[in-house]
Amino acid sequence: MLSWISIHLGGLWGPLRLLNSFFFLAAIGFAASALTTWIVLPKLWDRLPRDRGRAFAVNAEMSVGKPLSAGLIFVSIFCLASLLFVPIDARCLWTLPFMVAAMIVGYFDDRRGGFSEYQLAVMDFAIALGVAAVIYGTLPATIWLPGWKGAITLPPWIAIPLATGVIWVSINATNCSDGVDGVSGSLTATAIMILGGLLFTVIGNDTVARHFDIPVNREGASWAIMAFIMVGCVAGYLWYNAAPSQVLMGDAGSRPLGLLIGMLVVATNNPLFLLLVGSVILLNGATGLVKVALARFFGLRILSKIRFPLHDHCRKELGWSNTQVLVRFMLLHLGVSALLVILVLKIR
Repeated sequence: MLSWISIHLGGLWGPLRLLNSFFFLAAIGFAASALTTWIVLPKLWDRLPRDRGRAFAVNAEMSVGKPLSAGLIFVSIFCLASLLFVPIDARCLWTLPFMVAAMIVGYFDDRRGGFSEYQLAVMDFAIALGVAAVIYGTLPATIWLPGWKGAITLPPWIAIPLATGVIWVSINATNCSDGVDGVSGSLTATAIMILGGLLFTVIGNDTVARHFDIPVNREGASWAIMAFIMVGCVAGYLWYNAAPSQVLMGDAGSRPLGLLIGMLVVATNNPLFLLLVGSVILLNGATGLVKVALARFFGLRILSKIRFPLHDHCRKELGWSNTQVLVRFMLLHLGVSALLVILVLKIR
């Protein structure tokens, strides 16, 4: 919307031309979203449902009674801010209804005490499939992989299921990572920020992408603006979620965050970026999903002495405090993500 104002009214007042700068839009989008979330969240969280505790979770009793589903507030702010700051002709805006759908599914899951695993799996699949179809459409998709010279062109009937799987895993891994004050928000915000930076400076930049021999995403800057808007929203939320937390994001926040990470990974045209920027998120959350799936469907008992999500194992078995979990997970997340991204870009 603001870029439209710049195009049509920039000639009447010079400073309005700033609104045509993607960098400026990303910066003020981040700041406005962070400030709005910081102001609005405490005014509305008394209307949110209350946490009832989770079975088998470590220190679950410490969260009982706290406002839950803060994601309902900051994801709504994200969607409104995206409509304001992202160029109105950007196709990525068509993914916003699916962000709202993921938020609503998460909210009702928080409020009613939980859908069944299979119900959530089906709803997540439908949302992931819809987003993948919006991003790729009916045209062939071009992806790139480290160590593979040149780009790979995939027909829609392969590209869309591949993207659906990436997004579905991202939703569920992020959702399972929630449970320690500040951890899920910090890990996901960092992953989103890294992806946004890559989309803005590398994958969406024709000169840099050509240097690294990477297919260009012409809408990389628009995706980056969405990424930094969400980082701002999560920053405003983390102000109140820092230990000891005053409010919890719930599934209403973790599911849309996972959805956005999956969408940004698909937008990079490299599905392996889910492993590169989300390695600690996947290790923390998705490993438990694999463990349960292997035991339930194939009778394989692996990692039986390790609790999942992994942050519960660190607190229960290793005696880490919540602060130690946060700091150590963040250090691993930043170090591993930076190293892997640099290696992948150079391997090209």
